[in-house]
Amino acid sequence: MPLEPTSLDHILDHGFDSVIDVRSPAEFEEDHVPGAINLPVLDNEERARVGTIYKQQSPFLARKIGAALVFRNAATHIETRLALHDGGWRPLVYCWRGGQRSGAFRWMLSEIGWRAEVVKGGYKTYRRLLTEALYERPLGMKLVQLGGYTGTAKTDLLGHLARRGVQVLDLEGLARHRGSLLGERPGGQPAQKGFETALAQAVRALDPTRPVVVEAESSKIGKLNLPPSLWDAMKVAPWIEVTAPVAERAAYLAEAYEDILADGAALKEKLDPLRRFRGHEVVDRWFGMIDRGERQALCAALASEHYDPSYETSMRAVNPRIVARVAAERLDPASLEDVAARIEAALYSTTSI
Repeated sequence: MPLEPTSLDHILDHGFDSVIDVRSPAEFEEDHVPGAINLPVLDNEERARVGTIYKQQSPFLARKIGAALVFRNAATHIETRLALHDGGWRPLVYCWRGGQRSGAFRWMLSEIGWRAEVVKGGYKTYRRLLTEALYERPLGMKLVQLGGYTGTAKTDLLGHLARRGVQVLDLEGLARHRGSLLGERPGGQPAQKGFETALAQAVRALDPTRPVVVEAESSKIGKLNLPPSLWDAMKVAPWIEVTAPVAERAAYLAEAYEDILADGAALKEKLDPLRRFRGHEVVDRWFGMIDRGERQALCAALASEHYDPSYETSMRAVNPRIVARVAAERLDPASLEDVAARIEAALYSTTSI
């Protein structure tokens, strides 16, 4: 019987030995059911070719050519990546929606003797259930936002808190972005759908009866949007705010953003659009620091002349309910452990959380 999931938990707690995504590598790369392996029965080029034949020549011809490709590729998978499975193996197979690719592959696996089934509605069913969870229902978590000026080591503090047993949700880690103008990371960000799958997995692993610390963010991290259920929960969450001296923040940023600061030309390109907000004189002064290799001075200037004013404007607009402030005199690892301990104490001693 096909699996007909009625909730996100239902499809994620499927009970099968393996999940096989038979869509093309490009489809799989954008997003897939967590834990699935990709055994494409049509690769990117083959899928495009069959689609073109379907539209421009004949649906029958497209199905005939597609069937030959599907069975040829499926046979290769059976001879290679699936060769070690014994007769009791139970795989769950899905494709995009219609079930032609997954149905053909399931049939072959079943003919061998494996107890294979398909997901009714394929990836589209999974995506619909994920959208219901992240867009249409309350998050169901007690969030606490960790706020503070840029450079107060909030992301590192999440790691310290997690090692202390505090529940955290690292949005910047999931989004593969540092959440600021200079926040790009090597490799770029995931697709929006892939980000939401990773987010749903992270949320699902949390205990809803305990508070969850999340770094204060805008509704976007880089190019990615926070889903409504998360953003709605963040907007009403209490804040714990971290403070630190500008000199400490500048030293921290110079180290944390070393990869960005090392490429002067690219850095200038990122900062140049700020002329309309900060003026030519300010940005030209920043460029001089870049040319002279004054990285820590540049970070201090960016903090006081760009990031801090932006943060203060945001705070006036958001007007968060700050339940505790924790001052960090230094931002080295030992000091951050102490700061994390004080955040943890505030988290569990504040009755309004």
